Amino acid sequence: MEYISTRGGGTPLNFEQVTLAGLAGDGGLYVPTHWPKLTQAEIANMAGLSYPEVAVRVMKPFIGDILSEDELRTLCEKAYGRFAHSAVTPLVQLDGQHWLLELFHGPTLAFKDVALQLLGLLFETFLARQDRHLTVVGATSGDTGSAAIDALAGRDKVDIFMLHPDGRISDVQRRQMTTVLAPNVHNIAIDGSFDDAQAMVKRMFADTLVTGQFAISAVNSINWARLMAQIVYYFYAASQLGSPHRKVAFSVPTGNFGDVFAGYVAAQMGLPVERLIVATNVNDILHRALSEGDYSTGTVTPTAAPSMDIQISSNFERLLFDLEGRDGAKTAARMSAFEETRKMQIDPHMRAKAAEIFTSSRVDPDSMTLAMSQAQEKAGEVIDPHTAIGLSAAKTADIDPSVPIVTLATAHPAKFREAVERATGTRPILPRRIGDLFDREEACKKLPGDYDAVKDYITAKATPAHG
Repeated sequence: MEYISTRGGGTPLNFEQVTLAGLAGDGGLYVPTHWPKLTQAEIANMAGLSYPEVAVRVMKPFIGDILSEDELRTLCEKAYGRFAHSAVTPLVQLDGQHWLLELFHGPTLAFKDVALQLLGLLFETFLARQDRHLTVVGATSGDTGSAAIDALAGRDKVDIFMLHPDGRISDVQRRQMTTVLAPNVHNIAIDGSFDDAQAMVKRMFADTLVTGQFAISAVNSINWARLMAQIVYYFYAASQLGSPHRKVAFSVPTGNFGDVFAGYVAAQMGLPVERLIVATNVNDILHRALSEGDYSTGTVTPTAAPSMDIQISSNFERLLFDLEGRDGAKTAARMSAFEETRKMQIDPHMRAKAAEIFTSSRVDPDSMTLAMSQAQEKAGEVIDPHTAIGLSAAKTADIDPSVPIVTLATAHPAKFREAVERATGTRPILPRRIGDLFDREEACKKLPGDYDAVKDYITAKATPAHG
């Protein structure tokens, strides 16, 4: 399997190269040259398999001969052996139609662990084959940072620099990053929003003064390997609900569009997906894009669901590339114009193609709170604000009652204790494995929302690629 940029530049890369590269040199995102297909029999045979085994079967076509099946299986068993639930991503039934897919049983209590525990092992495996040092630069709206830091802390040949918007993430999210004191971990709090931090990261990938000296890579969902690992749980959940003989719908709390795009890929691979519900909060650029064709940024509104407080969804470019007929030149022109104007109109024919599988919903704070309280009252489930937004969108979706709807439960409720307590009257307790979080020492560098200041700090601390 080879990978190409959504903007048409550069030469195709293999899986190892694309994992270490992260973002393409032309500013685009890597995608496979084609979507591999699984037969209905292959999907049916996933029923009853362990999570690591399903992961091997789903991911192997994307990896090719870069890793043998046994090597991949060993990495998956190691990555998912750290999860607190033996099913890794268990399903919980809420009522006759609605289910939660709990993705928060990893070490940092968020769905990002599912991919990043594996990505850390992939980095380590691939860097061991090469005599070079990797500098991982990322931006987080809350959960990616802690999951990436946990996955990479103390690993050889890699440093991680993680940017987060100062004061705009929960105290648990912040401390999960800043209390990891490994020498290869560097936390940076910037003045501004997540979009500001993400823009700095993307600019750094295109800065030849940086890339000429350092091997820069990404752990955000702009990194294909991370998104690939998220495809697995769609197959895992659907196989437990009768797939491929029964269609399943998924409701996905959405910020950067990576998680729901993984569901789109699963459908392209042959999984019978009835509908992908893109659930947004009041920062609703994706809802506007899919429902009205208006992909235009506004001001980020801070909410109780900070991981969704985003106005520029990086992974949306991957979908646009597919909808545009995989024409890199057209996507490059479209994204260049958007980067200048912060506005984009989605063509009606592209919207019609997207509507074959996607629908969207904008969930306001009152509806989010109602979903949290009802989940507790009617099903005994305490859920976090992001999951509540997904559940609210699922409950209002126009989908045949015979089709199960799986809402992705993306974070443990204890990561958002205040918001959960306000909605339910219950203050969730941190799991024992991180129960001393508020007693740990913190380390974090505060910087202005200025690219040069961030670049200077990183280049002063990072290790050159060959030295």
